Amino acid sequence: MTLKMFVNGQAMSGGTLNHALSEARLLGPARTAATYRFFSVRDEFPGLHPVTEGGAAINGEVYEVSYEVLREQLLPEEPEELELGVIALADGSGSFSMRMRASALAAPGVVDITAHGGWHAYLASL
Repeated sequence: MTLKMFVNGQAMSGGTLNHALSEARLLGPARTAATYRFFSVRDEFPGLHPVTEGGAAINGEVYEVSYEVLREQLLPEEPEELELGVIALADGSGSFSMRMRASALAAPGVVDITAHGGWHAYLASL
């Protein structure tokens, strides 16, 4: 049994956490619905946070992943500022994804990077 997992940071192709998805199947690039703000945490990793207004579509990738890979390989490597949730994609479908915990939004080193539209674009701007 598998599920869809949207990734938008270090778990994307070429990222430092992509090895955790080595047993998953890349379905391809995707965008979220335009209902999220996007944050950089200390320029180490990004996080999505749902909003009711002022949101944007954020670029990422969707993987087909087993519950075992999610539970045993990807989730243990995710930072504590993120939590597993369900998001809306631009095509109207849903997907699991890591999201910013509301309590982490005001932490030191958290910067809104929504205008960049994605992690790779943000990193290229540094």
